Amino acid sequence: MSSVLLRRSWQPRLLPLMASRQLTSSTGDADLVVIGSGPGGYVAAIKAAQLGLKTVCVEKDPTLGGTCLNVGCIPSKSLLNNSHYYHMAQTDFANRGIDVSGVSLNLDNMMKAKADSVKQLTTGIDGLFKKNKVTRVEGHGTITSPNQVTVTNGNGEKQVLATKNILIATGSEVTPFPGIEIDEETIISSTGALSLSAVPPRLILIGAGVIGLELGSVWSRLGSKVTAIEFLPTVGGIGIDLDVSKTLQRILKKQGVNFKMGTKVISAARTAGGAVEVAMETKGKTETMECDVLLVSIGRRPFTTNLGLENVGVATDDKGRVPVDESFRTSVPSILAIGDCIQGPMLAHKAEDEGIIAVEGLVGGVGHLDYNCVPSVIYTHPEVGWVGKSEEDLKKEKVDYRVGKFPFAANSRAKTNADTDGFVKVLSDAKTDRVLGVHIIGSIAGELINEAVLAMEYGASAEDIARVCHAHPTCAEALREASLMAYCGNAVNF
Repeated sequence: MSSVLLRRSWQPRLLPLMASRQLTSSTGDADLVVIGSGPGGYVAAIKAAQLGLKTVCVEKDPTLGGTCLNVGCIPSKSLLNNSHYYHMAQTDFANRGIDVSGVSLNLDNMMKAKADSVKQLTTGIDGLFKKNKVTRVEGHGTITSPNQVTVTNGNGEKQVLATKNILIATGSEVTPFPGIEIDEETIISSTGALSLSAVPPRLILIGAGVIGLELGSVWSRLGSKVTAIEFLPTVGGIGIDLDVSKTLQRILKKQGVNFKMGTKVISAARTAGGAVEVAMETKGKTETMECDVLLVSIGRRPFTTNLGLENVGVATDDKGRVPVDESFRTSVPSILAIGDCIQGPMLAHKAEDEGIIAVEGLVGGVGHLDYNCVPSVIYTHPEVGWVGKSEEDLKKEKVDYRVGKFPFAANSRAKTNADTDGFVKVLSDAKTDRVLGVHIIGSIAGELINEAVLAMEYGASAEDIARVCHAHPTCAEALREASLMAYCGNAVNF
């Protein structure tokens, strides 16, 4: 096996953190005020309190958890999971020897299950705040000086918080489509798509990125005729491997989702009959299409307006992001920023890691996040997971690489599960064999990709993964076989 490259020097990093537990607040109301309680904010607040910092978390909404827990990652996964079960009962159970009759959708109960999971998790954060002695302040936080946050609650009452440090963790918001007004009933954002009261007979998506594909899958499984309109020639958004993107589009089309690629939406307007008419252009040719619900899903933008950044001289870039250094400090040393409001992928787990590293830095810790090892997942069925470089990236960078690709159709566990769509693709350096990227499309890609992340974090080669004993029969064996192919050109079972 090749040697493992350690990414961090652990002992020097841990020593100041252990000592930091003796810290107490000496001046001001707090050592740290965190603005925002999404995954980045609440994790940072809890970690800061655990490290001995007197911590306050400011949240404008009545529940903690931000977009992710309330109207994003968590509720969408509940609907994705339960709509998949419904779809299987309708189309696949009979093939598995399970005869059922009278299967019907109870959308109210499905929405209740979603709401219950959200409530359990958001109240769980409340409990963690109390357990770790994080003070919660409800209201809109505005930075009024480098060491002061003014919070305005729903009644207009103001509270001034003096603090040594401020952490901006305000996340992102839905990017609006110019000229299309969202009412969250017939023209909806991702928020409205999580709470429709009925299955729309016809649903059009503007955007076939991660959010659009996930929510489109939900309503397609529940009976809606879904059409995705995408300006780009590929689905899945930024970073997805072209090979995986083409496979995903083909599978989703087989499941009933229609695609209009390379197509620009010009406008959308409600008709007299209550439908929505969408005008679009493809290669110079214009056409219109009607739907009952239009989902605008063209991405998200940093939520950095009305934070008072101008009061302290913190500028934003042309995309509204806050520039930071490697310690997540802005141009004002006492003000830090993490998550969706800074550069990088808008992912909850990325924000969480940044939050931990940022607050560790306040007490002398030295952390580092390798952004090449931050995974991405699309929770359709099959799922898509990837980390590191795509083939397109490596070609552009003129890196000499090898490819190992193993289909789930040749994997024994996938065969017994009757769930063989997709493959594992491993990209390794042609000279050193170090793993440069892993791309998975398959039923458990979101779970399996984490093995690849761990391998890449420690500088593993394709041979390293190939020589590690994997349980049989498991879908994870496909990663081992793909790694073996990248290393020596041959798999054992293919």
